[in-house]
Amino acid sequence: MGENGSDSLNSSSCPSPPVYSRCMDAATLSLGALLVAIIVSCTIRLHVGFLAISLAWIVGVYVADMSAREVMAGFPARLFLTLVGVTLLFSQARANGTLDLIAHRAVRLCRGNVGVMPMMFFFLSFVLASIGTGSIASTALMAPMGMAVAGQVRIPAFLMAIMIGNGGNAGALSPIAPTGIIVNGVMDDIGLGGHEALTYLNNMLAHTVVVFTAYFLFGGWRLLGRHHEGELVVSTGDGDSRPIGEFERKHWLTVGVVGALLTGVIFFNVDVGLSAFACAIVLALLKAGDESEAVNLIPWRVIMMVCGVTVLISVLDATGGLALFTQILAGISTAETVTAIMAFTTGFISIYSSTSGVVLPAFLPTVPDLAQQLGGVNPLAIASSMNIGAHLVDVSALSTLGALCMAAAPKHEDSRQLFNRLMIWGLSMTLVGGATCWLLFTVLRVGLG
Repeated sequence: MGENGSDSLNSSSCPSPPVYSRCMDAATLSLGALLVAIIVSCTIRLHVGFLAISLAWIVGVYVADMSAREVMAGFPARLFLTLVGVTLLFSQARANGTLDLIAHRAVRLCRGNVGVMPMMFFFLSFVLASIGTGSIASTALMAPMGMAVAGQVRIPAFLMAIMIGNGGNAGALSPIAPTGIIVNGVMDDIGLGGHEALTYLNNMLAHTVVVFTAYFLFGGWRLLGRHHEGELVVSTGDGDSRPIGEFERKHWLTVGVVGALLTGVIFFNVDVGLSAFACAIVLALLKAGDESEAVNLIPWRVIMMVCGVTVLISVLDATGGLALFTQILAGISTAETVTAIMAFTTGFISIYSSTSGVVLPAFLPTVPDLAQQLGGVNPLAIASSMNIGAHLVDVSALSTLGALCMAAAPKHEDSRQLFNRLMIWGLSMTLVGGATCWLLFTVLRVGLG
């Protein structure tokens, strides 16, 4: 245990037993600080990012003899700018109504087929999350519309909730979505860069298989023979229901600018964060987007939570706490069970804590050492298991996506019953995630490049 901690610090920094003991204390205390941050995120309405920065300063400066400058060097400036740029652009698309119009048009494509409607909302949530809005924003957009439709055509609210929430999570690890940016940034830092497509596809595959299995298990197939006559009234999400409008200049400009961004990122390797800033400015100059409204829609709380936890993780790494954390994880796993255990563990914690802000930034840095200690395990298999396990549970009633769906449920829906079903769904996904990841990455060994 001590050797792992000293490796992280550089063995020359612990030349004598007393100093070595202090290094051990710093590693233990930094790990304790991370556990405090995780527990607080699960139990108290306190901003975990700000808490994490405070804990990083206390442990780094007063226990590990780091300077304040060294602690602050752990702030992920590039990640911060990328997240702000991407969310600013798509906040403009949300504020000017472009995303709403696209969703409304898509509903019409169902042509009254009730069984197709949940699939359509899954697809819409997936596409919106994938092109940059992320899972939370896509669910926030789709839940009011999807639940309103469910109430009108008698689709079970639980079924619609898991289709919308899992659709958003299926696209959450897109290279240009906020969570995808976070995950790929961490994976790049630990030597697993260049796997953006596989990370995205593995998560998409797992969610698609799970959600469409649930669709048929929970009676979705019975809906395929039903048709709804007449025009659907789709809620706009602000409590209002109004006729579907037409695309205007600002909407076409937004679609064009977003299309240009995607083309640049996919084919010309332009920086997604900086180019998103430029695209947002173009929309503002062309008066196609309200810059001030878009700034207010940026999820600042989530961004600072991610950045704060990253600062704490950097101190954890510098003190040897990360190596200690890895050794603990290795102690409860084997090469044959690590994918299942990591998916279950990250999933269980994610029920109560932030997936992108706390769980994945804390667990992903352990992957290289964990794979080395266990031997014969592909690091990408462990990382994918953590990513999938943490996301599959996110439609739980205690998670943001589940809460958004519950808040949008039709008035006639039994809210207590919906809460219980979503809670059971989230808890069951810890086991389903573990089994799915073990089957995909340990038994079948698919999606590993």
